[in-house]
Amino acid sequence: MTTLTHQLDRTIQIGAPQAAVFKYFTDPARWAAWWGEGSTIDARPGGRVLVRYPGGVEATGEVVEVAPPSRIVFTYGYVGGKPIAPGASMVTIRLEPAAQGTRVHLSHQFAEAAVRDEHVQGWRYQLSLFANVVANEIHGEPARLVDEWFAAWNEGDEGARTARLGAIAGDGVTLRDRFSCVEGTRELTLHIGASHRFMPGFRLQRSGDARHCQGMLLADWTAFGPDDQARGQGTNVFTLAPDGRIAAVTGFWK
Repeated sequence: MTTLTHQLDRTIQIGAPQAAVFKYFTDPARWAAWWGEGSTIDARPGGRVLVRYPGGVEATGEVVEVAPPSRIVFTYGYVGGKPIAPGASMVTIRLEPAAQGTRVHLSHQFAEAAVRDEHVQGWRYQLSLFANVVANEIHGEPARLVDEWFAAWNEGDEGARTARLGAIAGDGVTLRDRFSCVEGTRELTLHIGASHRFMPGFRLQRSGDARHCQGMLLADWTAFGPDDQARGQGTNVFTLAPDGRIAAVTGFWK
């Protein structure tokens, strides 16, 4: 291989466990979910790497090193030979655990500075796609999570409410809205109980689709009175933890 003296470096953080992120380098189906249909990887030294871009351009390479769940190295070049011939550049991806998931470090080594510069935006885009694909798998049922949250709010029995919250939220879950500033499942359970006491018969229900992006979840809601008439509307912003549960909620009333 030509001496690779020019390097492109990028780092992102993904809200998912390290092992879950690394699966995208060892599972051909997940690799294709990231890069596009027809892409594949054989995650062993000497194994083939194929990236098939949506426009039909293909890049290929060979796995040089694989060390689950922290590191993979492979060569990279285009089947057509330009701007990089097959085997003429090297990609190293390294993972490390972070406070809120996994930090992904990418280095791509090139023989020419101009070719490196051509790939800066490409990697910015592809790593953004990667973050979304991984997060979508970790948080695969956002509507169900939102509905379970509102089911906990509508639950009148304290024990059942605690169990519901424990199934979908971390112990340190926080809630902030016009009437709330609480932290922890116990405090939240009691806070919801107070709402039943002072607003008997009220219930919350999701309105429309739940919208998810990289661990942030947006959901509109409607508050109904005892007569089933709408009494208020708003939007909740959910922050999701790497384990798929709710870490924090901020509510906005319309």
